[in-house]
Amino acid sequence: MSFSGDVKEELSRQVANARHCNIAEIAAIISLCGKVTLNYDKNDYKIIISTENTTIARKYFTLVKKTFNINTEVLIRRNAYLRRNRSYILKIQGKEKVTKILTTEKMIDDNGEFLNDNLANGLIIQKSCCRRAFLRGAFLAAGSISDPEKFYHFEIVCPTLEKAKGLVNIITGFGVEAKIVPRKKNHVVYVKEGAVIVELLNIMEAHISLMNLENIRIVKEMRNSVNRKVNCETANINKTVSAAVRQIDAIKFIQAKKGLDSLPANLEEIAILRLENPEVALKELGQMLNPPVGKSGVNHRLRKIIEIADELR
Repeated sequence: MSFSGDVKEELSRQVANARHCNIAEIAAIISLCGKVTLNYDKNDYKIIISTENTTIARKYFTLVKKTFNINTEVLIRRNAYLRRNRSYILKIQGKEKVTKILTTEKMIDDNGEFLNDNLANGLIIQKSCCRRAFLRGAFLAAGSISDPEKFYHFEIVCPTLEKAKGLVNIITGFGVEAKIVPRKKNHVVYVKEGAVIVELLNIMEAHISLMNLENIRIVKEMRNSVNRKVNCETANINKTVSAAVRQIDAIKFIQAKKGLDSLPANLEEIAILRLENPEVALKELGQMLNPPVGKSGVNHRLRKIIEIADELR
C-alpha cells in the first residue's frame, strides 16, 4: 500500500466519540465528493458518495450509522474494459433520511435548497476538534500524499475555488500555510514542505503515519547531510590537487628556466620539498621545514614562487 493509502487506512479507523465531530467529518465527505439530489416534484431525495477507496466507503458507512442510525446502501461496480479496482457507490435515499442528514449538517437553507457552494457551515466546525475531524474527512474524500521517499506533496482537491478558500482558512486556523492551484475544473489545496505535512498529519491525528514520515525525513536529512559533506570534501580535495599541480608546474618551469638555486633560500627549500612530496598537504609540508613553518607561511612562499614563474613566462 502507498504512503497515502496508509494514512487513509489509519484515518478510516478513527471514529470520534463526540457526535459533533462525526457530523463535521460527514460534512467534509459530502461537500467534497458527494452528489445531492433534491427533486421535490418527483419526490427524489438522494445523497450519493462515489469512491474507489474501500477505506472511505467503510468510514462513511460507519459514520452515518453511528451518527444518524441510518444504513447506507452500498453498490459495487467493476469496469469490464479497464483493469481498475472496483468502485463503490454509497447511496442514502428517501426524503426523511436525506432531509435529516442535510438539516443536521446545515447543508440546506430555510427553503429546503441544497447549499452546494458552501464548504461547511461555521457552526459545524466551530470547535477545534470538529475542524480536525473535518480535515480528516476532507483528506479521506479528496486528498493524497506523495511518497515521501521521493518528494513531499500533500493535496486536497476541491470542486470550486470557494471551497478551496474555505479549506485553506480552516488549515490556516491551525497556524499552517497552504496554497491553491487550479487543475482542470478543480482547485487544489496543497503544501510541499515536509515539516508542514507532518503538522497536518498531527492536526488530523494520524499519529502512526506522522512517526513514519518523521523517520523518513530523518533518514533523508542524514543522507543529504552526508552527501553535502562528501561533496564539500571532494571539492576541497580537487581544489588542493589543482593548487599542487599549479605549484609544481611553476617550480619545474623555474627549474628549467633559471634553476632553483636562483630562488631565495627559503623559496628554494620549499620548492624542493614540494617536488619531492607532490601529494602532501601544506600543513605537513610546513612541518618538514627547518625550522617548521605554519600552513599560511607555506602557502605564502608557494604563491611567491608562482608569481616568479608568471613573470618569467
